[in-house]
Amino acid sequence: MPELRQARACDHGTIVTCVQQWWGDSRTATQARELSLLLPKLFLQFFSGTSLVLEDEAGIRAFLVGFHAADNDEEAYIHFVGVDPKLRGQGAARRLYTAFFQRAAEAGRTEVRAITSPGNTGSIAFHRAMGFTLESGDQVVDGLPLHSNYDGPGQDRVCFHKKIE
Repeated sequence: MPELRQARACDHGTIVTCVQQWWGDSRTATQARELSLLLPKLFLQFFSGTSLVLEDEAGIRAFLVGFHAADNDEEAYIHFVGVDPKLRGQGAARRLYTAFFQRAAEAGRTEVRAITSPGNTGSIAFHRAMGFTLESGDQVVDGLPLHSNYDGPGQDRVCFHKKIE
């Protein structure tokens, strides 16, 4: 199993490449490139201390970009997680989330939040399995509470919340 470590700003280029490669099987090259734009370098420049990487001799195999809320002392947020398709289903994401929860709790955080797209059924199932609850939204579609236009017009999201200790 790859080694867990804190992310570094110099990981940015590799992580962007990983996103484009790892999501290339489910998206066009343009869509995968657009997805990688959700990870500008500033996330690793300013939040490397709260972001994590799983790495082995082959390189970065999984990552979690997250941070602690600047506006309150209770919350932490998981922004983006990626796992090499060859490692999926082997506990890599669970390991990253568990380490993030532990570090957030050690920093005095008591809640973790995350979001996903309503069509990302794998992410929704994973978050539920990790103990997240779905936050009430302004509409319910196919049994899911959605937050309409969360990320702009037509960009509905499912929002998750988890208490940690």
